[in-house]
Amino acid sequence: MSERIPSSAFDAHHSPSPDLIDKCVHCGFCLPTCPTYALWGEEMDSPRGRIYLMKLGLEGQVRLDPTFVNHMDNCLGCMACMTACPSGVQYDKLIEATRAQIERNFSRPAPDGLLRRMIFDIFPRPDRLRLLLGPLRLYQRSGLQSLLHSSGLTKLLPASMRAMENLAPPDPRKNGHALPDRVAAQGEARLRVGLLLGCVQSVFFPEVNAATARVLATEGCEVIIPGDQCCCGALMIHAGEEKAALDYARRIIDTFERVPLDVVVINAAGCGSNMKDYGYLLRDDPKYADRAKAFSAKCRDISEVLAGLEPRAPRHPLPLRVAYHDSCHLQHAQGVKAQPRDVLAKIPQLQILETAEAALCCGSAGIYNLVRPGPAQELGDRKVRNVLATAPDIVASGNPGCLLQLRSGIRLAGKQVPVVHTIEIVDASIRGVPAQALLQR
Repeated sequence: MSERIPSSAFDAHHSPSPDLIDKCVHCGFCLPTCPTYALWGEEMDSPRGRIYLMKLGLEGQVRLDPTFVNHMDNCLGCMACMTACPSGVQYDKLIEATRAQIERNFSRPAPDGLLRRMIFDIFPRPDRLRLLLGPLRLYQRSGLQSLLHSSGLTKLLPASMRAMENLAPPDPRKNGHALPDRVAAQGEARLRVGLLLGCVQSVFFPEVNAATARVLATEGCEVIIPGDQCCCGALMIHAGEEKAALDYARRIIDTFERVPLDVVVINAAGCGSNMKDYGYLLRDDPKYADRAKAFSAKCRDISEVLAGLEPRAPRHPLPLRVAYHDSCHLQHAQGVKAQPRDVLAKIPQLQILETAEAALCCGSAGIYNLVRPGPAQELGDRKVRNVLATAPDIVASGNPGCLLQLRSGIRLAGKQVPVVHTIEIVDASIRGVPAQALLQR
């Protein structure tokens, strides 16, 4: 444990910065965009309220007690407040520093600690996560799932277990989209890119990675796909598990440095947000600080890469009404909002539908829908109502957590509207896949 700051609730290792705290002028512009403030109207569950608690913690006026921790845990880390803030408050750095303090200096109740440990032992490890596919498939296809639901027995499960059961993909498939270490560019090569496969993405959505590689290659990119890549550390850093997150960051840098690359492409918004921050996260590491900055400078969301390339492959028409959902870690944390729409707009006959409350989180937020299933479901239901109000043929987003949350919410609403990754629509257009095939996903 790090040395404690005298008369402070925090230790001396990367405590919330007083300079960053002082940038908040408590103007309230963040309030309408904050999901938890929208749900409860509670000041201490708003960004400015949490910042005030951090200030009190620094001054030793509050301790890391259950009340303080609860308000910090309630935060989804969606960073909508940063988009709304006129003072440029770096809330992301403040909440991540505070959460790391909590994980080092606060003893969680045993059930909470066990749940978190299970999540961090499984979800960042695709090999372990993949082991769950067989039992999950058997559970769903044997009729046991239907029996438990019809009997109401699932209501006896803890809330976090019910959330996991609801979020599980309805037809988990074996990875039939294994990718080679390299995919050659079609035609004259324009870029050499590295592709991050992701943890949840590679297991539950391997077709998204396959589509990403195909589109990049078709657009003249040589795609390098390291087979030994690991988790990027996003789940951990956003939940205060700093040491594990930084260990993963170092391993990712080591892996992608082996081949000279122009760009590192990410198709999971939470991962992209984290990897673009490696330069800051590893600022104290003399071996990695400069390398991390250089690596972060190469990281791009797939929509950024495609928006920056003049389309080479013809786009076939897709007569579809597409409700586009902005992932929080894409629109707020990375500031990538126009690019996905620009990429979709190049597809003939495609209509992009804008949803109400687009800046509000869907409730997925990393591990939030597992550790805070109640408010996560409220936000998910709210997002699904707004999405369905546009009467879409299909829903698109750029983050696996959002895809799981939206698919679950739409299914629970009794509707059958497919939810796909944005790149799958682009891939279908390039390959001339009929619109009806997408609708049967």
